[in-house]
Order: sequence, then C-alpha cells, then structure tokens
Amino acid sequence: MAIHKEKINPEDDLGFGTQPVVKSQPVINKDGSINVKRTGLSFFSTANNYHSLITMSWRKFWAIVFTGYLIANLLFATIYFFLGHDVLDGRSGDTSFDRFMDAFFFSAQTISTVGYGHISPKGMIANSVAALESMMGLLAFALATGLLYGRFSRPSAKILYSDKVLIAPYRDGWGLMFRLANLRRNILIDLEMEVVFGYNDEVNGKVIRKFFQLELERKYVSILTLNWTVVHPLDDNSPLKDMTKEELETRQASLSVILKTFDDTFSQTVHSRTSYIYSDVVWSAKFVPVFHRDEDGQAILDMSKISTYELVNGER
Repeated sequence: MAIHKEKINPEDDLGFGTQPVVKSQPVINKDGSINVKRTGLSFFSTANNYHSLITMSWRKFWAIVFTGYLIANLLFATIYFFLGHDVLDGRSGDTSFDRFMDAFFFSAQTISTVGYGHISPKGMIANSVAALESMMGLLAFALATGLLYGRFSRPSAKILYSDKVLIAPYRDGWGLMFRLANLRRNILIDLEMEVVFGYNDEVNGKVIRKFFQLELERKYVSILTLNWTVVHPLDDNSPLKDMTKEELETRQASLSVILKTFDDTFSQTVHSRTSYIYSDVVWSAKFVPVFHRDEDGQAILDMSKISTYELVNGER
C-alpha cells in the first residue's frame, strides 16, 4: 500500500495494540463495542454483572428480569407444594396441578407484597417461608428499580452513522468520507472527531498492526444541527493517496471512529464509536442530500437517507 511511512510512528498504537487483524475482525465493532473476548475469569466472577445489566440490550434485560421472576416463583411454589396440601388456607384446587398453580400465584402475591388475602399461609414453616420470600421480593424489586434508573439515566450518545465510507469527489480531487447525524432531539455541542486508520504491515518478517490518525477537513464542530459529513482529503499529505481496493483487503485495513461531544440535556460529555473495514469502502460515489426545506422554509432532516449514495463518473 502506498503509505507515507515517515508520517507514521510505529511505536504509537493509539491504544489499539500492535496485534495484526485477521479475518476482518476490527478492534471496535460497528455498534461501538470492543471486539475482544475475555477469558480466564471464574464462572462465578461478579466483576462485570452490574455493567452487563446496565449496557445490555433492552430485549435481553427484560428476558433476564422475567426469567428471574418466573424461576423465583416456581421455586417457592415448589416449596409450598411439597410442604403439604394443608399449609395454604383458601386454596381451591383439588388436583396436583391446581394445587401447584394455587401455590404459584400465592408466591407471586407474596413476592410482590400484594397479598390479596384469598390464600394465606398456615403454620410456622409456611409463614417462615412466606416471610423469607417477602423479604427477598422487596430486595429484588429494589434492585430492579435501581437497574432501570441506571439504564435510563446513563449518559450516552445515539449517533447514526452511514453504512459505507465513500471515496468521493472533493474540491479538485478526491476525499474519503462518511456521514453521521444525531438520532435524538437533544442538542450536541463541541463535537470532536478522531478517525484512526489501521492496517497490517510486515516488519522484519513479522506482521504487526500499524495506525495513523487521519487529518480531517474539519475535526471540530460547535453544534450538530443537521448532519455532519466527515472528510479526509486524499491529497499529497494523505497516507492513503494512492491506495487501491486490493491493497486495502490485503492489509485488512480499517477505520476506527471516535466521537466526543457535550450533551446539553445530561450536561455531561458523552462518546460514540464505530468502525469501518475495507469492504465498507465504496469507490467513486457521493452522498445524496439528506435534508430539504418544506413550504415554510423549515429544514427537514431525512434520517432514512443518511447512508444513501450514488455513483459518479470517473475512477479513483
């Protein structure tokens, strides 16, 4: 690959490490998560439990909550069931299945401290189990409430990035560019963009990963009102001026995008990350306009077109 090697400090890995990328596995995933598996921890390690529950998807979070709720009620229902048919006053079921369902719904009432009063425990053992379940229910719901608050209150940036990186006409030459917009209606100010180009290189017979922080047309934006097209000019100062599609693939090239901005709603600095690999690069194309104005002259931002592009005449 035609790269101005004098512009690259091979000792500066920018925090990514020098291990080569294989099979198109970048260090940063498209969703901004870090593409590293951790092993060697104990199965019972609780170091990452809170972080996992706060950052996992809502679908997975609710699946865990409902599964835990169901398992807890099934466990206590089984205890009430095997304590005997006379430990619950007010039960209406005669068959084993009906008795178990009575115990299950009594457990659901007890663990949530609702207690409709239709069924009540009888005897020291049953009352002790119900008291224990009630206490565990209070603690569990308090924990779930705290996790919900943490998920809603955690400052984060919701940035929509274009699916592809384009080699597009730029001024009198070409530029490497991608596009982004804010998914939320909040105000983002003082945006700072960093784009790191990574590629495999052979040094003394050993393949290592090298990095270069690309110079951008505009690295800072005061406020993000519409969309932002991030451009790296492919001029004489660019380390990628003479790159080709085949060279990008051979060197497992990638772009790591790191955005830092101040969220006016949270009054905190938030971050966003994504990455592109060589197969995400589209040659000789340009983005189509993503906004227009209505009859009153107000700007309309069409988020569905953030990744839309069209091919142009000429080859790069």
